[in-house]
Amino acid sequence: MKLLVYTILALCLSLAACAHKPVQTPTEKTDTESKPRLVGRIASIPADRTFVLIQSYGTWTVETGSILTTQGPEGRTANLLATGEKLGQYAAADIRTGVLEVGDGVYTIAKAPTAIETETEKSEALSVETAD
Repeated sequence: MKLLVYTILALCLSLAACAHKPVQTPTEKTDTESKPRLVGRIASIPADRTFVLIQSYGTWTVETGSILTTQGPEGRTANLLATGEKLGQYAAADIRTGVLEVGDGVYTIAKAPTAIETETEKSEALSVETAD
C-alpha cells in the first residue's frame, strides 16, 4: 500500500514539475517577402530600350512602382520599375539601370517602406534622440 502511495506521489510531483514550462508554438517567419521571388522572364525589349515586356509566370501580383531585378547568363543584371500596365500574361516595366536581354529571369525584391512607415520610423527616431 505504501509503495502505491509513494508511486502516485512521485508521479504527481513529476507531472507538476513539467507544468511550469510554457508550450512553445511554432511561429511563422514572414521573411518570404524579403527573399527574391521569380515572377517572369523578359519577353520583349523595344528598340528604344526604355521599357520591357515581362511574360509572367502565373498571376501577376507585382504592385505598381515595385522594384524588380533581372538576372541573365554571364552575371548580367538590371533593375526595373513595374509600371502597372498589363495585358494577359504580359506586364510592362521601365528599365532603370543595367543590361538585359530577352529570356532573362525577372525577380521581385523586398518592398520599399511606404511613406507612412517611413514617417513613423522618423518620429520614433526623433523621440528617442530627444529622450537622450
